[in-house]
Amino acid sequence: MSKVHVVTEIYIYPIKSLAGISLQSAKAEEMGFVNDRRWMLIDAENQMLTQREHRIMSQFYPQILDGKINITFQNQKHEFSIDESLDDTLEVNVWDDKSKVVEVNQETSKWFSLHLGFECKLVKILNNGARKHESSRLKETFNVSLADGYPYLLIGTESLDFLNDKLDEKITIKRFRPNLVVSTENPHEEDDFKTFSIGEVQFKNIKPCGRCVMVNNDPENGRLKKEPLKTLSKYRNVDNSVLFGTNIVSLNSGIIAVGDEVVF
Repeated sequence: MSKVHVVTEIYIYPIKSLAGISLQSAKAEEMGFVNDRRWMLIDAENQMLTQREHRIMSQFYPQILDGKINITFQNQKHEFSIDESLDDTLEVNVWDDKSKVVEVNQETSKWFSLHLGFECKLVKILNNGARKHESSRLKETFNVSLADGYPYLLIGTESLDFLNDKLDEKITIKRFRPNLVVSTENPHEEDDFKTFSIGEVQFKNIKPCGRCVMVNNDPENGRLKKEPLKTLSKYRNVDNSVLFGTNIVSLNSGIIAVGDEVVF
């Protein structure tokens, strides 16, 4: 890792499992980038909803403007304020973690229910500390958002290029829903990153990220395909987990931007 590594892309996903937003800069916090996966859809039994079961969720596109989140689905639009919520606190599960959340408003929940075709609610994580995630590997507990596990996912550019060389139909980095894309020299060298800094922020690598069938959902059209999981499983299967990208946490808050160098 002698050459300069720089940030090439930054993404946030305000609502879990919906489409992401590409940014030129973002503020990193303990829970993840500001407004990253602070919201989530839950069903009538208060169970989280994801693209794993509802691929159409990839076709809802958020944007953030003037303190509001605007959602576009097909030719329909809806917006709500980043700060708004109802009073009643709910406790929901994000995998094995309990999280305290609040419903945004009934109108927004009805809008998503209409377009998804079943009853659901849009909820927001209550605050920092409302969900804690324990790393069995590090024996540490982290305050996290509504992401599957850790606040940040980092992927090296060579990892995608190496995979695409093996695929008949090339894919984009959007399949893997990273927060940070970093220029690299070798495929999957990000697995071995330890502690490093980007801009004002110091990060720590937790572990490579195990991938599920969700990466086979084409974000352009919501169609399920056989790749890239089929090919990845041939050379990235470790202990029955297909690895791509790595989970990291931030050790402080601060601004990072596209073009920032990764300092080891």
